Amino acid sequence: MEFWAILPLIILFVLFIMKVPIAYAMLISTLTYFLFNPGAMSTEFLIQRLVSTMESFIFLAIPFFTCAGVIFNYSGITSRLMKLAVSLVGHLKGGMGHVNIVLSAMMGGLSGSANADAAMQSKVIVPEMTKLGYDKSFSTVVTAASSVITPIIPPGIILILYATVANVSIEKMFYAGYIPGIIMMFALMILTRYISIKRDYKAVTERRASGKEILSALKESIWALFLPLGIIMGFRFGIFTPTEAGAVCIVYAIIVGKFIYKELKLSDLKYIILETATISAGIMFILAAAQAFGSYLTWERIPIMISEALTSNITEPWMFLLIVNIMLIIIGCFFDGGAAMVLLAPLLVPTAIAMDIDLIHFGIIMCINLTIAGFSPPFGSMMFVTTAVTNIKIESYIKEAWSYLAVLILVLLILTYLPQITMFIPNLLS
Repeated sequence: MEFWAILPLIILFVLFIMKVPIAYAMLISTLTYFLFNPGAMSTEFLIQRLVSTMESFIFLAIPFFTCAGVIFNYSGITSRLMKLAVSLVGHLKGGMGHVNIVLSAMMGGLSGSANADAAMQSKVIVPEMTKLGYDKSFSTVVTAASSVITPIIPPGIILILYATVANVSIEKMFYAGYIPGIIMMFALMILTRYISIKRDYKAVTERRASGKEILSALKESIWALFLPLGIIMGFRFGIFTPTEAGAVCIVYAIIVGKFIYKELKLSDLKYIILETATISAGIMFILAAAQAFGSYLTWERIPIMISEALTSNITEPWMFLLIVNIMLIIIGCFFDGGAAMVLLAPLLVPTAIAMDIDLIHFGIIMCINLTIAGFSPPFGSMMFVTTAVTNIKIESYIKEAWSYLAVLILVLLILTYLPQITMFIPNLLS
């Protein structure tokens, strides 16, 4: 391989060591290749790739779902979901920890972002857990661990990213996310119950909520819970595409917040627009840079060479999946999950195809891997988000995180080698 072919990779690595943001690092390394390599395409092609990514109809789903999630946070839905979670699991030992986890699962269909969920619940739930006598480090770790669930339950943004980059159905990726997300929820609850019994963490309520109380909480939050079901039905009956579903969610969020819960105010509009624009711009900039970097990779046939190297040395799919799991968790500790997805999926998908691995199943594995990496010490993004909000030391977080990391990895391995679990709903509805 010529020096020009590997120069962008070297530059990318150096810039990463210098802690240059990943989007800028990919752009600079790609620009160097197209400017100084006489055999490469013109820089006009690079600009076209940047612009065409921003204009992609499929990528519109990202700002749409982001906006819908922001509106839900301003509309009072989060507080109602929390009340429902308390009525369902608040009576259990360590009840507030269970509420934390269940709320993350409920928020999966609303926020779609692990970092957004981690930040929100760190502000709302961790102070309540601390008042009830929970250790703040434990409360922070539970919050970060439960936020791993959020992007896996539709409409997680990372699901959309994988589907777009790997050229698979967003609809099927959404279908495939539900069961893995629910399994992670129960696994985290089992561990939380064990730790809570050991440390004598109290329940939120003295008794189990009555059927009437649960029904009342369910009635208040039904409009939020209806959204994921509505998305699935819309896909199932061909009412809208995944991108159009994002626009439908915005309209739905406005109607619920303004006319049903009556908590969404006109004065909130500027904050909603600003927050949506900030989050979406960051994601889209990373995507554009990754697509440009992908052009260089394709031009030099690097994905094909990696695929050939893996398939020639690894003949068994189970071994390939194991190596992918290890590699992604390590890499995901250093990269943002979305950036890692758009960077690594084009490299790994050809090998998965060559080994006859279902790309929907493979996508869920990648998504779970990269979100677990965001939770993992010592560089996971959710770790930094939660510790910054709750003001605890990283050392305290790391001490509490290992048991939750072990459980999440166990679930990952089960889902990796039992694809029937992940593919049950997609196969049922296809």
